[in-house]
Amino acid sequence: MGKKFEKKVLRFLLSFGILALIVLLKKPPVKDWLIIFLVKSYFSSLVDNFLVKMGYISYPANLFKKYFNISVIFDYLIFPITCVFYNQLTVNSSLRGISAKVLFFSVPMTLVEDWLEKNTQLIKYHKGWSSKISFLSITFTFLFARFFIGFIRKISNQSVLEKGSR
Repeated sequence: MGKKFEKKVLRFLLSFGILALIVLLKKPPVKDWLIIFLVKSYFSSLVDNFLVKMGYISYPANLFKKYFNISVIFDYLIFPITCVFYNQLTVNSSLRGISAKVLFFSVPMTLVEDWLEKNTQLIKYHKGWSSKISFLSITFTFLFARFFIGFIRKISNQSVLEKGSR
């Protein structure tokens, strides 16, 4: 695949991500979705920056290569949006449902990433990094964000109950 194809893919993902963000953030409770989006963006960019600096992953084709060595579109848009959607889908799920549904997100994302790594210059693995490690890290971060917002909701509900009992 050539650079034109890769740039088109990145531009499409950027456009898609912006539209998806607008749509996803219209569903209440917006506060929860914004928290997830921002926490996921922050966490993803920290981890990705570390992995790039350590030489495990690189992004040879990157729209923002001049300014960033990470995948800005993935870390700040696509991955957080996917995480918001996952959280919207699991908002009333049991622990078992949360655990099962994470696979509906992490498996396809890993397969796409693996295909992109093998067929494009959008991502490249180094130093033993593999799609198996990506799968584990993607799954972990989805679950981390889900349990993080669950913790925030629990604290928020306790605060509301305490104020109501005064």
